[in-house]
Amino acid sequence: MSRPIILTLLAMFGFGGALALALPETQAAPSIALLAPDEAEAALARATRESRLAEGRAARLTREAEAATEAATRTASEAAALAARIQQAEADIEVARARLTIARQARATLTARLSKKQEPTARLAAALQTAARRPLALAALQPGSLKDVVHVRAVLDSAVPQIRARTTALRSELDRGRALEAQAARALDQMRSGESALRQRRIELATLENQQRLASRNARGAAQREGERALALAEEARDLDGLVDKLGEVAALRQELAALPGPVLRPPDLAAALPAAPAPAPSASTPPPRDFQLPVQGRTLTGFGAKRASGIASTGLSLAPAKDAQVVAPARGRIAFAGAYRGFGRIVIIEHDGGWTSLVTGLEQVEVAVGDLVIGGSPMGRASGGAEPVTIELRREGKPVNPLQYLR
Repeated sequence: MSRPIILTLLAMFGFGGALALALPETQAAPSIALLAPDEAEAALARATRESRLAEGRAARLTREAEAATEAATRTASEAAALAARIQQAEADIEVARARLTIARQARATLTARLSKKQEPTARLAAALQTAARRPLALAALQPGSLKDVVHVRAVLDSAVPQIRARTTALRSELDRGRALEAQAARALDQMRSGESALRQRRIELATLENQQRLASRNARGAAQREGERALALAEEARDLDGLVDKLGEVAALRQELAALPGPVLRPPDLAAALPAAPAPAPSASTPPPRDFQLPVQGRTLTGFGAKRASGIASTGLSLAPAKDAQVVAPARGRIAFAGAYRGFGRIVIIEHDGGWTSLVTGLEQVEVAVGDLVIGGSPMGRASGGAEPVTIELRREGKPVNPLQYLR
């Protein structure tokens, strides 16, 4: 067998080492938590949608901040815009994580398939390497006639085209494997870029919130007293529904007191002295908050009306956010309760116009106080993440309704 033919065959089978298809970042970033392979596609679609929606909210709130004439309104819109940017960065990280999971899963499948196809070609390559290392003089002295050597040469010459044809598909799959490596590397770079943007936006939000706290420090006296009354109501309430009902009664009383006319001078006639008509009570037809949204991004664990493990139907939505995910106000309103409540961790209850109330549970950190006025998207705190879900309930006149019906 001539040495050029052997070298040609070795060149054709020189891809054996490339079949490992090891991603370069596997050793550099072992702490990255990937998704379950069967959840990656759904997570990619959900996170892509959440990123797009968060980007739209951030743009809208930025425009509102630029158009605001009052400092308080402008600051609230700026904080909500930053919170939306944070949620966008969180969604982008989840998109990159899903893409990395898909790329690595595809690479593992491809590697397993190529390993099976590699076995016969590897054996042939090993035999050719052995023959290539044999000196030409020794090959000439080996037993057998010149006719046998010519016959082997003819067989190899006819086998080369067949081998080349059969390895074309393998070469194509190797090219796909390299493309998967590049795709995974891009996903990893996107994830690191998203994490950097997330850290920067959280710093910006913390700076803005600190400025807000300094500006409102003088007005905290009344809010502190109201917060103490809310904590007292929480101690009296038997359960979470009881707390919502008590807060609703307090809100109704506050609205009635606000509707009372102030002191007036004695009117010139009796007709003018008649009391003003009471403010109409909220009705079931009162529209929901215009800017209603989910407070956090994540996979839905329990839908509205679904049976829980206890057998009781769910009165809200349970979401599985990432650890330390940004939690925002579902809609414009007033904070009626903010803090720890037995069995539910840290919760926030918001009163909206028209007799609507929203309840958010499962927060790790609460950054609002009783009496604060918020808009849809205002930052409220961070989610625990992990095994602790975030639950959102929307109530109309105290009765739970499906929040998904009112998403923008």
